[in-house]
This record gives sequence, C-alpha cells and structure tokens, in this order.
Amino acid sequence: ARFGVVAGCSAWPGSGMSSSSVSSVALASPEVLVDVPCETGECPLWHAEERVLYWTDIPAGKIYRWDAASGEAVVVYEDRPVGGMTLQEDGSLVFFRDRGNVVVWRDGAVRRTVLEGIAGLEETRFNDVIADPLGGVFAGTMSWGGVHNGRLYRLAPDGSLTLISEGHGTPNGMAFSADAGTLYFTDSRKRTIIVFDFDATSGLVSRPRLWMETSAEEEARIGRSDGMTMDAAGNIWSARWEGGRVLCFSPSREVLREIELPAKCVTSVTFGGEGYQDLFITSAKGRNRAEFGPKAGSVFIVRGAGLGRAEFRSRL
Repeated sequence: ARFGVVAGCSAWPGSGMSSSSVSSVALASPEVLVDVPCETGECPLWHAEERVLYWTDIPAGKIYRWDAASGEAVVVYEDRPVGGMTLQEDGSLVFFRDRGNVVVWRDGAVRRTVLEGIAGLEETRFNDVIADPLGGVFAGTMSWGGVHNGRLYRLAPDGSLTLISEGHGTPNGMAFSADAGTLYFTDSRKRTIIVFDFDATSGLVSRPRLWMETSAEEEARIGRSDGMTMDAAGNIWSARWEGGRVLCFSPSREVLREIELPAKCVTSVTFGGEGYQDLFITSAKGRNRAEFGPKAGSVFIVRGAGLGRAEFRSRL
C-alpha cells in the first residue's frame, strides 16, 4: 500500500489546554506527513542512512516506511504485532513483538530470532523500547487480565534478559538524559514518569524515583504521558494520549513548548531529518476520526522543531 503526503494542517480547535494557560509557550505548526488511519500508530524511528522514517500500527501488525526523498510511504511488514523497534548498529531493525518475541529484520524479511518468547507473557506483548549506550535494550510489556502486571526488562547484547521492575500499568516512552546517566520511564496508566540512575558499566539501573505525575484534573486538560524523546538540550518531548498535543518539558518540568494536533490520541515522538531538526509524531484511533479527530492515526511532522539527536543503537 502507498500513501500520499498532505501538508499544512492547522491546529485542531477544542483539543484541551489553550496556550494562554501555560506561560512562555511557543506554538509550532505541525503538518500531516502521511494521512493513514492507523489504529495505534507508534514507535517512530528515524533511519539516518536510509533517510526514512519507520513506524508501526501495532494491532494491525504493520510497519510503515516513509521515504524523505520520494515523499511516499509504503507498508514494508505485515505479520505479528510489533510494539517496539530499535535500530541496530549495522542498520537492521529489531522488532519487539507479542509473547516476548524479538527478531532482527532487514530488507523485507526476518533474518534471525533473538528471543523466541518470555514465559508468562503469552497473553500480552512488548509496548515501548529503547536502546541503551551499551547496545542493550530496555523493553516494557503491557498489563493484561485487568491488573497492573506490566514489566520492564533489559535485553543485553549477549541475549541475557533481566527483569528490571514490575507492577506497572502501561509501560511506555523512555529517554536517556544528555549525559546518559539517567533513564526516564513512562507508565501511562499510572500517569507517571519516573527516572532511574543508569550504570554505564553494568547496563543496569537503580534508585527509581518520581519525576512527574499528572493529576486527574491535569489529565482532563493535557492528556496522559505516552511516548517521549529527549532533545540535545536535555528537554523532554512528551506525546499526550487523549490530550491532542505534544508538550516539551525542561528538566525542571517547566512547559517550554506546546504543539496541538488534529488527533486526540498522540502516541509518540522522535527527532529526525537533516541534522535531527524535525519532530515526527505518531497518533492512534484512525478508525474513529469522528470521535478522535479529523487526522487521527496519521503521522505528523514539525519542521525545524529543535535540535534533536540520534538514538542509541542496539547490538543484539
């Protein structure tokens, strides 16, 4: 399937908190990059060598690729649901799928299996993941059965798996601080972002502590935290599920920037493009645009949003 490019979309009125309610907010102008009604568009990943953006529609079991040169988007994968992706050092991709399955994918095909599955995760899947400075990957898994039993794992380059923490609602977006000494970790269902100290020798984390908690009142205005990324200045860019926006926070949690979108369920963000100056944004609920916004499920771009940086690459 191929999808065209639509540019110049305006902010969606009535999507929650107004700019006047947050001081020193500079509104950016998002454009629709690819108008496709993903049910759960997620995991935007910029591949600098290929100059393409990958993202997943999780329940559809699809991976899309947008080519910066041609402006076209195509489906490059249709198989088991992919809840998270990393870019390998050699340019291949790693797909974190359902039931704890992890595979390496390149040139349209799965090339090898890293992890066949994880016992106890037969009813669930990976959700969001991030490669760390040592080439390992931190990976969250979804809750199931109506209780908070989501988990956070680390998959090491040698294939060993460590359970980092459990009892999570919906493990979600992660980011490393500029010095790579701190790992930010989102739990969307609990409306929290916590931080860990990252040990660059062992690859493990310690000292979990609360960085931000969104109250029920705030959630009604700005949504709950979903995917995230960090720019070169150390600011956190947080996609807001049911908030119709992306918020940029300083390390001290001050709102620096607000980007409103014509999609209520904003899922994730990443920097890419020339010099990592463009912000790519995914969204969900494309099958019900009447309720969730006229461009729900689409992928958006904010050109020249700021100075981002390349994500760490896995070495699995």
